[in-house]
Amino acid sequence: MDTCVSQALASGGKALTTTLIHPTAVIDPGATLHPTVKVGPYAVIGRQVTIGPGTEIGSHVVIDGHTTIGANNRIFPGAAIGLESQDLKDDGSMSQVNIGDHNLIREYVTINRATTAGAATLIGHNNMLMAYSHVAHNCVVENQVIIANSVALAGHVHVESGARISGLIGVHQFVHIGRLAMIGGLTRIDRDVPPYTLVNGNPAEVRGLNQIGLQRAGLTALDQGQAYRELKQAYRLVYRSGESISDAVAKLSQWEHNDLVRHFSQFLQAALEPDRRGLTPGRKRSRSDRSE
Repeated sequence: MDTCVSQALASGGKALTTTLIHPTAVIDPGATLHPTVKVGPYAVIGRQVTIGPGTEIGSHVVIDGHTTIGANNRIFPGAAIGLESQDLKDDGSMSQVNIGDHNLIREYVTINRATTAGAATLIGHNNMLMAYSHVAHNCVVENQVIIANSVALAGHVHVESGARISGLIGVHQFVHIGRLAMIGGLTRIDRDVPPYTLVNGNPAEVRGLNQIGLQRAGLTALDQGQAYRELKQAYRLVYRSGESISDAVAKLSQWEHNDLVRHFSQFLQAALEPDRRGLTPGRKRSRSDRSE
């Protein structure tokens, strides 16, 4: 690839920094790029964009609006970041996209800026957004989240750290997806997904705890044994006891000393508030399941 290389030279001719910008890239003079940013052919970067050290911008990427991108991200060809929201209420007010560090944003991902003035669409650190996924206005994606191909997050969706969202999924506006949740492919998500759970089906159902995710996060190790057992008890109380969700959640206070159960409980309590989408239900059990 042909590149235009600009260098800042110290005394004695030693190169301090090197910026690699393809000559066909269009970068507004008002944009702020760290000298180590790499920009591929035909990329377009707008006036209010700030990009941190070590980030690589692929070919034909468009980054516009009041967008801040941190360090060591890789943005692959065709992605569009910071464009105005697909919301008829958007009046063009100054809103933002803020992206952290060490994210992989694959081909043709779209990340829209927020709708309202002063608000932001937020992407944290160490996430992977696979090809053709969409993050709509006012979404929050925390850290170490994997969003697979062709997932569409509608406006105001909040995805907690460590969640895994499989391919070809639509997520309804204002849904919250809990920490370390795993959602199977082709699932329609129109209600909140509790943390640490495995959800799939259409309509979606909570099928169990995300054992593999908990194991990979080190939360089933020997030193976490008691905490993990109590989480399993809390899950069974909510989804296997036959009690109403609200009555079961009220009993979770007996495990308030346990960080896992406390987060599980607080998430469920919030999901039951009138202004939320409600909770994804547990799966209907056959007779063979009732010994669980």
